[in-house]
Amino acid sequence: MNPVLALARPDILALQPYQHAKWDPSLERMHANEMPWRAQGDNTQAGLNRYPEPQPRALVERMAKLYGVPAANCLVGRGSDEAIDLLVRAFCRAGQDSVVITPPTFGFYKVAARIQGASVIEVPLLPGDFSLDLPAVLEAGRRAKIVFLCSPNNPTGNLLDAELMLQVCRELASHALVCVDEAYAEFARRPSLTARLDELPNLVVLRTLSKAYALAGARLGTLIAGEDVVGLLKRIIPPYAIPASTVEEVLALTEAPQRAMATARIEALLAERAKMQQCLQRMSVVAQVFPSDANFLLVEFRDARRALEAGRSAGLLVRDFSAAPGLENCLRISVGTPEQNERLLAALEAL
Repeated sequence: MNPVLALARPDILALQPYQHAKWDPSLERMHANEMPWRAQGDNTQAGLNRYPEPQPRALVERMAKLYGVPAANCLVGRGSDEAIDLLVRAFCRAGQDSVVITPPTFGFYKVAARIQGASVIEVPLLPGDFSLDLPAVLEAGRRAKIVFLCSPNNPTGNLLDAELMLQVCRELASHALVCVDEAYAEFARRPSLTARLDELPNLVVLRTLSKAYALAGARLGTLIAGEDVVGLLKRIIPPYAIPASTVEEVLALTEAPQRAMATARIEALLAERAKMQQCLQRMSVVAQVFPSDANFLLVEFRDARRALEAGRSAGLLVRDFSAAPGLENCLRISVGTPEQNERLLAALEAL
């Protein structure tokens, strides 16, 4: 057995997966209790009266090409959230196992663990630069099944040190999976850790179309891992996870011209981010603008409540993180259109 699979729940390893209707597009379907006629107004290519293909081949191959990995290493699902949930369910026994998170970080890691009944070990990022506390992460990881690392990190925006993350993978090889969430990777100009999958069987990387590809509403994420981990998760993912309409839309919106447009928009957003950072740093109401490798800025204000209300008065919502430990008076500002950015800056300048 692959040593990584030894970390999984024994009952999941022994589970007989749900047997969905066999998929054979060369044959007409009278085996899945579907309505034989399309709904009125259904203009989809596949027909919404038919169940979609489990792990649609064309979609998996497109995501593999997009991220430069073999298709066998990819599992597609409803955003990265589903991948996080699947990992916790497959590897954590309720009341017995734990996950490690590094706050302040993406909140769903903790929620998914709690839903499963797994305990959560929190190893805060180091104050000041929000870097990894490597000794503490390694110590906690030896008592856990999954270590979640977000890089660039949400909500702080900083990249975690790649060599430290690789060291975590190596030293916890027989103890835990290391899941690196690269939701914001396209904004960071650093190679993905997917290039190290072959040498690190306990590494899992999450990617999404929600940010750089402007497809948050499509809810399409990709888990990239060794074939054994992908195969295990296929046992428990719902059989028809991706709607046929989503498959068609994503395939159409990730063709070469759309990918070129995404690249151009990333460059435009990075220019806007730099402009906003410079403007915010000059404001007397701002205590600090943290460096960012994402599509947002974490900003420490002298009075976050007033800044939040200024945004609302300009018709704009920003995210309040001031209640999070270590983020007192901090707001997270997603980079918007030039017009939105100017409107927010003007409202803050007027304070």
